[in-house]
Amino acid sequence: MAGLQISKEEMLKRVAHFKDLKPIDYKSMGNGYVPEGMQAFSIIGQVTKDIPTIEATHGFTMAVTKVDPGKGAPLHSHKTVEVFVPLSGQWAFYWGDKGENEVNLGPWDVISFPAGLMEGFRNLGDEPGYLLAVLGGPEVGEVTYARQAASA
Repeated sequence: MAGLQISKEEMLKRVAHFKDLKPIDYKSMGNGYVPEGMQAFSIIGQVTKDIPTIEATHGFTMAVTKVDPGKGAPLHSHKTVEVFVPLSGQWAFYWGDKGENEVNLGPWDVISFPAGLMEGFRNLGDEPGYLLAVLGGPEVGEVTYARQAASA
């Protein structure tokens, strides 16, 4: 039985070189929130209305986020699971209606937040750090921010 065949030209459309990634436009999300000290790069799936680097349908979303020291995402929730893998640096991940729970993670650790849970993160290091984020749907969809985060 022959396996799936794909040309090199078609396969190269499914390759994302980090050096070629373009930052997403948070303003295009339309919720008024533009994070300070963060740049996200959509690799697979729709993070914003920007076209991801790899356009093929995968059923999930994957992005890399560069975060300045002391910066991060405020409490928010998604309608899908969100998984983080720190690629560099030290991170605080927090969750709960007021962010009352927290765990610190480093490179290659993994945390999986269930859909609907208020969660956030912060770079604890002295230099920019990188996070891999994977969401359990082909687009991020609506993001709900905690009341105190919306005014921040």
